[in-house]
Amino acid sequence: MMKKLLIANRGEIACRIMRTAREMGIATVAVYSDADAKALHTRTADKAVHIGPSSAAESYLVGEKIIAAAKQTGAEAIHPGYGFLSENADFARAVIDAGLIWVGPKPESIEAMGLKDAAKERMIAAGVPVTPGYLGEDQSVERLSKEADAIGYPVLIKAVAGGGGKGMRKVDAPENFAADLESCRREAKASFGNDEVLLEKWITSPRHIEVQVFGDSHGNVVHLFERDCSLQRRHQKVIEEAPAPGMDEATREQICAAAVRAAKAVDYEGAGTIEFIADASEGLRADRIFFMEMNTRLQVEHPVTEEITGVDLVEWQLRVASGEAIPLKQNELSINGWAIEARLYAEEPSKGFLPSIGKLEYLNISDHVARVDTGVERGAEVTPHYDPMIAKVICHADCREEAIEALRQSTGNVQVWPVKQNAWFLFRLLDLPEFKSGDMTTGSIADHIDDLTAPPQLPRLSLALYAEDLLYADVWGDDFARQRGIGGFRLNADHKESVRLLIDGEEVEVDPQFDGDDPAFDLTIEGNVGKIYFSNGAAFNVQPFRHDGSGAATAADGAIIAPMPGKVIAVDVTEGQTVTAGERLMVLEAMKMEHALTAPFDGTVTELAASEGGQVQVEAVLCVVEPAGD
Repeated sequence: MMKKLLIANRGEIACRIMRTAREMGIATVAVYSDADAKALHTRTADKAVHIGPSSAAESYLVGEKIIAAAKQTGAEAIHPGYGFLSENADFARAVIDAGLIWVGPKPESIEAMGLKDAAKERMIAAGVPVTPGYLGEDQSVERLSKEADAIGYPVLIKAVAGGGGKGMRKVDAPENFAADLESCRREAKASFGNDEVLLEKWITSPRHIEVQVFGDSHGNVVHLFERDCSLQRRHQKVIEEAPAPGMDEATREQICAAAVRAAKAVDYEGAGTIEFIADASEGLRADRIFFMEMNTRLQVEHPVTEEITGVDLVEWQLRVASGEAIPLKQNELSINGWAIEARLYAEEPSKGFLPSIGKLEYLNISDHVARVDTGVERGAEVTPHYDPMIAKVICHADCREEAIEALRQSTGNVQVWPVKQNAWFLFRLLDLPEFKSGDMTTGSIADHIDDLTAPPQLPRLSLALYAEDLLYADVWGDDFARQRGIGGFRLNADHKESVRLLIDGEEVEVDPQFDGDDPAFDLTIEGNVGKIYFSNGAAFNVQPFRHDGSGAATAADGAIIAPMPGKVIAVDVTEGQTVTAGERLMVLEAMKMEHALTAPFDGTVTELAASEGGQVQVEAVLCVVEPAGD
């Protein structure tokens, strides 16, 4: 067994790997960028090595620096985690060539499954069912468009080197194909350095089913049953669970056997996941479940498999990488209960899921019910440089209904301030009827997006109690009351029609006599005026109303403002150009996601301050659209 392990990653997965390594008596080495100098994973490891600037391209994606750090610290092995270099066959080969242990599959296995077109051809040969589509070498727009017509719309464009939801576009009609292909290729090139694509028939009632597999150097391959990851937004998983609802034993046996055949076809070692797309229009049936791709690494959602099997997958990875056989045989593995995971992100669901950055001044996500895997703590910074995950929240119970309720309780109890986060969205999502019944598809979130992302409301009783405090506090005089819109009040007054307050900067009228719903949990944080309230996963800043006379450019004025720091990767307009409402003006890239900025109304671009390739700061005015005359 290895004595010292370097983790070539950051955040929650680095901390997760360190936890198991420590339990096994293995010393750990962290690598960190400028932005992560004070990060939890940096401080948790036995040793830490600085590998460069904040940009991942200059730090976590530079294999030479990581291998040098391992040599410098005497680490014998490198664990890549997920993302970054975890599925980079050249890096895996370089690690092995440097005389180090690679905690992952052989480079040849990564290459065999890395390009989706070649992988599908290999799966066909192994007898694994695949989705109908086009895998050809002719990548011209004309040929791809012709093949899409032959497959029949809607079709799915997928980057052959893609993963993690990147480089994927659903196309509903022929007239949209060229534009969606261009966008998909640009994202694929930026993310993977390869803009080749394949086409697949879009399944109209899709469920995302995946099987955890594990192989070793002794020729053994086992599966650890399936997961359902159907609740997705823009191909990014949001809720994951194990086992899959509606999966009978016969179907489970066939799909898991197909996953094992897939792993054996590439001589697989270590942890891997075979992803399938299921046509669930008539329930889960083996003849309607098709291979999509293999992820040759540990998955983000691996905890749900650990919870139902009792297996520590990271421990298995370290043992197998050290040359040991898989600890359990297939007949020794079984399903125990139900587990569900929710991904807690720093983002604003009510504003198109824009990433949120800043200091986590207040953070409370543990409630003694859930398992919480995180790489941050109170006082940490969420930066624009990396994926904005705060934590994974996982609940295990005897049955699915109990697991859902436990996770809903846990997400509702999340308390984060001032960084925006999606706990309240998760809280609502777990109460979605089609999810609770097990009839969800990968389109369920999109189908209910307006209801799921409507801005949360603070319980009115909390506002009434706060307003009452303002009315009857005997330390304030008439000037204070007049400035805050409480004109005409007197101490010990019997009744007041309403009080003006600011809730997250928005003016509201509040009746202090209201007596109804339960109040939210309130917290007074030093340095903030008013109070912070937490309710069902949401946070609210409530303050007395003030007249400050300030004004700023808004979309209503025609000013197009950067919603976050980022890089302008496309500018579609020029100064003086006429535009229509909803027309794309430019594309901003931040936290590995593209965000299209559109015209708020018909008009003319009168100012253009952004240029392609330029870096912009949050709230910077990028261009101005003057409305068309009547």
